[in-house]
Amino acid sequence: MAEKTYDVVGIGNAIVDIIARCDEGFLSKHDLDKGFMRLIDADEAARLYEAMGPAIERSGGSVANSISGLASFGAKCGFIGRVAADQFGGIFRHDIHSLGIAYTTEPATDSAPTARCLVLVTPDGERTMNTFLGASVDFAPGDMDTGMIGAAKIVYLEGYLFDKDAAKAAFREAAKLAKAAGAKVALTLSDPFCVDRHRDDFQKLVKEDADIVFANEKEITTLYEVNSFDEAADAALQDCELAVLTRSEAGSVIVGHGETIEVPADPVAKVVDATGAGDLYAAGFLYGLTQGLGLEACGRLGSLAAAEVISHIGARPETSLRSLADARDLLG
Repeated sequence: MAEKTYDVVGIGNAIVDIIARCDEGFLSKHDLDKGFMRLIDADEAARLYEAMGPAIERSGGSVANSISGLASFGAKCGFIGRVAADQFGGIFRHDIHSLGIAYTTEPATDSAPTARCLVLVTPDGERTMNTFLGASVDFAPGDMDTGMIGAAKIVYLEGYLFDKDAAKAAFREAAKLAKAAGAKVALTLSDPFCVDRHRDDFQKLVKEDADIVFANEKEITTLYEVNSFDEAADAALQDCELAVLTRSEAGSVIVGHGETIEVPADPVAKVVDATGAGDLYAAGFLYGLTQGLGLEACGRLGSLAAAEVISHIGARPETSLRSLADARDLLG
């Protein structure tokens, strides 16, 4: 087998996060329900963007957040996701490259504009999110970088993207390419509503293509249509090599390799913003796995990364995760 260039290559939605502070009056004026996420169209995204105050604009998306966390640990990473040839596509490319992440997906010239999530933060720290999925959801097999997939130790797939038939075909092709190159395939279920809409296809993907599955309690019980977390964990273990299941403040449970390991959550003085906790947990876990650490050590790195990201606004680490891990002597 050829030497691997990348620790992890992620495939997911390529979204630009636009984060701005606002007061309660702004939300009322634009008829926005505080604290909720809703999908919007291109016209509303443009109108709201014009009305927002000064904003931070950065690359986003669930798996892209995980890949940024991996880069913060010092991993060599790549990302594959669809943007358009427009202003926000340029922002996404520049930002993800600035993190040291390889990104070679050609911008689309014949599709919707680049996806974006307009995030409005009120003085109490609540985030109201308005998401335009744009070009990202039209991901198809032709958007894949087969060379990047073949050069990865782990290929990480985003459940949010698993919505249209072309994206489903791309995921199956990516899994096939990864397995042929000796890579592991990891999958995040992403969202219980997404799982509920495509349960049969998700179950097939987990059973036939995924080696490692990340899910929270609601996602895994939705996948197997059971009420008990333990039942869902047992079912996952029958279908894949490793299931990594997060339970918010109750920590996480890792099942696989003949073990069931419970890992406590890292204490946080104050939860400022829970967005991205699962994404960053996956980053820490996958980093540990690519470095040959044991499952419990991987889980502790996941807990460390999740705790860092929920201590501030935004779904990207603000402190080097490598330095935090070194200070705790978590890398062996």
